[in-house]
Amino acid sequence: MALHGVLLEYFYQRLSAGATSITPMPQPLFLHVLRPVASAAPPRPRKKNIHPARQRAAQHTETPQPQQQQQQQQQPDPVSDIAVESAPDRAGDAPVADTQVVPDAVESASAEPPTLQEPPAPSTVTQDAWPADTRLSYSVKGYYRGDFYGWGQVQWQHSEGRYQVQVDMRLALLFTGTLISQGELTADGLQPRVYEERGMGRSRRLVFDGVTVTLNDGNRMPQPPGLQDTASQFVELTQRFSSGRQALVVGAEVPVWLARPREMYLWTYDVAALETLQLAELGEVPAFHLKPRPLVNPRGVINAELWFAPSLQYLPVRIRVNLGNDNYAELTVKRIEQGASPVTAPQ
Repeated sequence: MALHGVLLEYFYQRLSAGATSITPMPQPLFLHVLRPVASAAPPRPRKKNIHPARQRAAQHTETPQPQQQQQQQQQPDPVSDIAVESAPDRAGDAPVADTQVVPDAVESASAEPPTLQEPPAPSTVTQDAWPADTRLSYSVKGYYRGDFYGWGQVQWQHSEGRYQVQVDMRLALLFTGTLISQGELTADGLQPRVYEERGMGRSRRLVFDGVTVTLNDGNRMPQPPGLQDTASQFVELTQRFSSGRQALVVGAEVPVWLARPREMYLWTYDVAALETLQLAELGEVPAFHLKPRPLVNPRGVINAELWFAPSLQYLPVRIRVNLGNDNYAELTVKRIEQGASPVTAPQ
């Protein structure tokens, strides 16, 4: 009877694992390369609606000399959408209300680059939308008993209310690994269902049922709201920032419940600064730098600093994994490809 019970438990575990196994989604089609979207182009004010009385008064004013006209033509267009104060009344006319300048959606060769005080506005991601199918390719450099180089990739895709995030990394001859998260899109964020880590000849997993989380060793823990895994957190944070669910300003705190195969912690990121990154193929890109706070009694010392770029749909353009004892791996984005339009989250 004992052997019978053991066999039943074995087959139960096998069936449970099969019900939550990773089934890769079909490879998405990437249609274009994402470029930074700068702040609104320097607006060119439209002609104001001039009061008839002012038109009559203008007829009595002196005609500017040619030199004055040339100086006026060399004046640059206004750089921002501002309220223009009307000129003083002339010839005893009644006051005329100020006129608001309405910018045209045009580009200007004299456009100033976005400043750190005014980061670029997000691009095509809308209030309740998730990013389109996206692939971010990174160059990797780091140090572990010597310098090393490699490449990394984060690929996000969705279909019919379900998502997949896959993170691949190749570090020369040191390490080859893959992280995969699958689950559902909800109005409150991503809801992972299964997560796997594959590398160094082994595989570890997490299973989420909405109430509990089953760790790699079989232990179960209560599942807190908004729980993410190592792979899903990148897309979850991107959508939080782009949709306004989470304020992204210097000095803000960003809490994230994060599950890993052996443990689960509440991470708190501090938005430390808005920095300008020099990216090889994308140029200068402002990005918010998030630093994790130290954990109390952590298992291991690995943590990650993240940089999210508003001009690139708040995607993570740099990731620095701190491995302890001056060891680290830093991923810097090289290319961002996207597919169809963003998908709207369920209400």
